[in-house]
Amino acid sequence: MLSWKTDRRILLGVSGGISAYKVTDLVRHWRHAGCDVEILFTEAAERFVSPLVLSTFTGRRVWREEDYLDPEKGFSIPHISLADWAEAMVVAPCTAHVLGLAARGDSGTLLGAALLATRVPVTLFPAMNVHMWEHPATQEAGEACRRWGYGVVDPEEGDLACGYEGKGRLPRTEVLAEWTWRSLSPKRDLQGKRVLVTAGPTREYLDPVRFLSNPSTGRMGVEIARTAWYRGAEVTVVCGPGVDRSLPGVTWVPVESAQDMHAACMDLADRDVIVKAAAVGDYRAETPNPQKVKRRGRTGWTLELVANRDIAADLGARKRPGQMLVGFAAETQDLAAHAREKLAAKGLDLIAANDVSAPGVGFGSEENEVRLFAPEGELGVLAGSKEEVADRLWDHIALRVDR
Repeated sequence: MLSWKTDRRILLGVSGGISAYKVTDLVRHWRHAGCDVEILFTEAAERFVSPLVLSTFTGRRVWREEDYLDPEKGFSIPHISLADWAEAMVVAPCTAHVLGLAARGDSGTLLGAALLATRVPVTLFPAMNVHMWEHPATQEAGEACRRWGYGVVDPEEGDLACGYEGKGRLPRTEVLAEWTWRSLSPKRDLQGKRVLVTAGPTREYLDPVRFLSNPSTGRMGVEIARTAWYRGAEVTVVCGPGVDRSLPGVTWVPVESAQDMHAACMDLADRDVIVKAAAVGDYRAETPNPQKVKRRGRTGWTLELVANRDIAADLGARKRPGQMLVGFAAETQDLAAHAREKLAAKGLDLIAANDVSAPGVGFGSEENEVRLFAPEGELGVLAGSKEEVADRLWDHIALRVDR
């Protein structure tokens, strides 16, 4: 976990929707990351989740509507003190009623007043019946909130508590947390930049049930996409089979073969920054068998392989001025020599080379260690969790983008 995610101060507003019970997991997630959480309830929220339960998780009282103008407690001006304390504010679930009052700037409730008083990033997670969400009044309220600068995250589709099916579900805890981390990110140096990341393996089929591939899980590419998104980029990920596509906020383009990945990357070759972190198959069967090749009577199988197109080289050949192209080199020997060779041959601006035979930092591991090279020489070693390595990689990329 990145160091800036710990010891953060988050103000959570809970409104009266059936999905309010889900915020207990969200609070536990934040607390596990070392964050302090203050919670304020609307009057209706208490009908769906117990303030005592959430107080147990936070170690703090839950602020209730009765505290807003209470003669004995109101002197602390909770809507101001909470707004001043917080580093980020989240409303989950955000009912149609609360979305409307946020759009109007209605200060008649504790939650509404806190929204007006805060100067920190605000993220709203609407959750309601699908027809309520689709109503023009709700859509207009969401757009108004976006104009105020609030983040408004569309609900997910699925079975709803009311018996309907459609868009209206509160997203799962991991999605709520990721949007919160993005709002808290200390770096926004990729705001307005369009980023393409490739991740994971490719599969080169020999027949319908067998293929050539590699052990890549795509985790490094996903972390590169995650940290770029945190920094404000518009991110597209072209990913091979088996890659975890749960990261919200990015556009996923799943592919199977190296040829598929080549075609997708060429379609997206106009992006401002391209990071080629996928483990693409260099070769494919010249003539894949249309039927399963049977073992009966065979003592061996001779394969004729042909080279796939080099995606990084083709992107480098058409790179426009000001565009950044970053590659990865998975090596097992002569790492520096091979990295410098690829850097020059493929027209890369940076290349991150890692020894995939080293224990604990190869394919599928949570940690990584790469040596970073630029045309002017080696820039150093990036080591740590893959999220940390990705974040430090973006430090180098962002400096060059600014130039």
